[in-house]
Amino acid sequence: MKFTSSTTKGIARLIILLVLIIVSSCCEKENTKIPTWVPYDQAALIAENADHPSERVQYKLIQSRFSDKNELWAQIEPQLSDFNVKDYDALKPFILERSITDIQKAVADKRLTYKQLTQWYLYRIVLFENDSATALNNIISVNPKAVEQAEQLDQHIKDKSHPIYGMPILLKDNINTEVLPTTAGAVVFADNITGDAFIADRIQEKGGIILGKANLSEWANFLCTVCPNGYSAVGGQTLNPYGPRKFDTGGSSSGSGSAVAANYAVAAVGTETSGSILSPSSSNSIVGLKPTVGLLSRGGIVPISSTLDTPGPMTKTVADNAILLSAMVGNDPLDEITMASDASIDYTAILNEKSLTGLRFGAIKNFMEDSLYQLALEDLENLGAEIIEIEPKPYQLEGFLTLLNADMKADLPAYIKNYGNPNLTVANIQEIMAYNLNDTIVRIPYGQGRFEGVAEDSTKLDSLEILKQRLMTEGKKYFSEPMEKNKLDGILSINNWSAGYAAVAHYPCLTVPMGYDEGQPKGLTFVAKPFEEAKLLKWGNIYEEASHKRKVPENYQ
Repeated sequence: MKFTSSTTKGIARLIILLVLIIVSSCCEKENTKIPTWVPYDQAALIAENADHPSERVQYKLIQSRFSDKNELWAQIEPQLSDFNVKDYDALKPFILERSITDIQKAVADKRLTYKQLTQWYLYRIVLFENDSATALNNIISVNPKAVEQAEQLDQHIKDKSHPIYGMPILLKDNINTEVLPTTAGAVVFADNITGDAFIADRIQEKGGIILGKANLSEWANFLCTVCPNGYSAVGGQTLNPYGPRKFDTGGSSSGSGSAVAANYAVAAVGTETSGSILSPSSSNSIVGLKPTVGLLSRGGIVPISSTLDTPGPMTKTVADNAILLSAMVGNDPLDEITMASDASIDYTAILNEKSLTGLRFGAIKNFMEDSLYQLALEDLENLGAEIIEIEPKPYQLEGFLTLLNADMKADLPAYIKNYGNPNLTVANIQEIMAYNLNDTIVRIPYGQGRFEGVAEDSTKLDSLEILKQRLMTEGKKYFSEPMEKNKLDGILSINNWSAGYAAVAHYPCLTVPMGYDEGQPKGLTFVAKPFEEAKLLKWGNIYEEASHKRKVPENYQ
C-alpha cells in the first residue's frame, strides 16, 4: 500500500494564507475573512486505505456527513477581527510547542497577552483544518466567547492564582460545558447544551479558557464493533498528525490527542474507561494521565461505566499534565467516589527532582522485544533506577464486556436525566438505536453493534457486584503480585497495552513519549498504586527531561 502526502498540500495552505493576508492588508487590522470550506472528493483517499494492514484504518469516510465546517469558521472569524498572519508568525516562537510555564513567562514579560494566545490557536486551527491536505478533523466546536473571555482575564491578571489561568483548553466532546453542545460525537446529542461538568467548572474557576470541544470515537468507542478509532458522525474521522491515514489515532480521546500533538491548544482533557487516554496519547506522542478512579469527578460527563470511567489531562509535557490535573481535582458532592480525592496535593512540587536512584521498576518480559522499550529501560537505568524483569500472571478478565454493557445500560439514562439537556428526545440506549436507524448512512455508517450488546444485557444487580469485585481482584493481582514479590515501586508498560488490568484495578497510569517506530509514536507507560499520581508525574518528568523524545509532527510546525 502506498501512502503519500498530497502534492497540493503546500499550494492549498499558501492559498489560504494569501487570502488571509490580502484581506487583512487592505486596511490595518481589517476583519480576517476565512475562505469557505468546500467538501472534497474523498473516494481516492478511502480507496488507498482499503488494504491498510490495520482494520482500524480502513475508513469508509473521512469527512462528516452531518457537520459543515463553515459553521465552525463562523464561530472563529469574528474572534480574529484584529489578528492576522503577521501576528501569528510574530507570536509563534512564544507559543508553538511551549510549556505552560514558558507561555506564562512570555505573558509576564509582555511578549503576548492571553487574548493573543487564544487568537493564535484559533488562527492555527483554521490554517490547518481549512486545508484538505492537512485537516485532521479533531475539532468539533469552538467557544464563540473564547477571545472575549481571554480579554477579561488580561484585564484581571492581578487575580491570577493558578498557572492554568489564561490557558486555552480543549475538552473531549463527552464533557459538558454550558458554552457548547456536548455531543459524544452522536447526531442525537447535537443540541445537547447543558451546564458545566464539575471539572470544566474547576478549570474555569482558576481562569482556564474552554477553547472548544475535541472530536472522539463516538460514544467513547462503545457504539460499533468495527469502527475506526476517532470516528464520530458529528466530527468525521480524526486523523493522526504524524501520519494522516497511515497511523491510527488511538481512541477514544482521539481528537484530544491529535489536537494537542498538532499544537491546536495548550492542553486537552480526555476520558478513559479502558485505554481511552493512554491509547491516543501514546499514538500522538503526547503525555496522558489516566488517574485513579475517584481522583477526578465524572459529574457531567457522558458515561460508559461508572465503575471504570475517569477524565484525565492530555498535554505536551509532564509538567503541563501536573498543572492541568491540579486544576481539576476536587470533591464533587454529586460523585461520591471523589470524597477520597485530596485537592491539597501540589502535583507540581516534585517536578524539580532529577534522579530515580533507589527506585525499582518492573519491566514486563513479553514487551522486552520492543526496541524502543529496551532503550527506555536503559535510559531509566542511567537515571539510577533498577529494572527487574517480571512475568505477571495473565488473567482473562472474563466478563469485562458484560460489566461495560450493564453499566452503560444504567449510567447513560442517568446522565440524560441528571445532566443532559431537558429537550433531548431520547432517554435510553433503545431509543437512541431507534433514532439512528432512521438515517443509518449519516448516523451509523459502521453500525451500532456495541449498542446492541448493551440493549440485550440482562445482568442482575447482585451478579454485577460479584463480577466487579472479581475483576478488580484479578486486575490488582496482575500488578500487586510482581510488585510485592520484587519490592517494586512501579511497573513499566507500553502505550495502552496494560490498560484493561489498570482499569479494573483502579490503578493510575502515565504515558510519556518514548520515540518513534518508523515514524509511528510510542509511549512508555508508568503504572503505580491507587492515588500515587504524584509519583507517576515525578517518574515521568525525570524520564522526559532526560530523553526528550517528543517531536512536533513534520507538517504541523
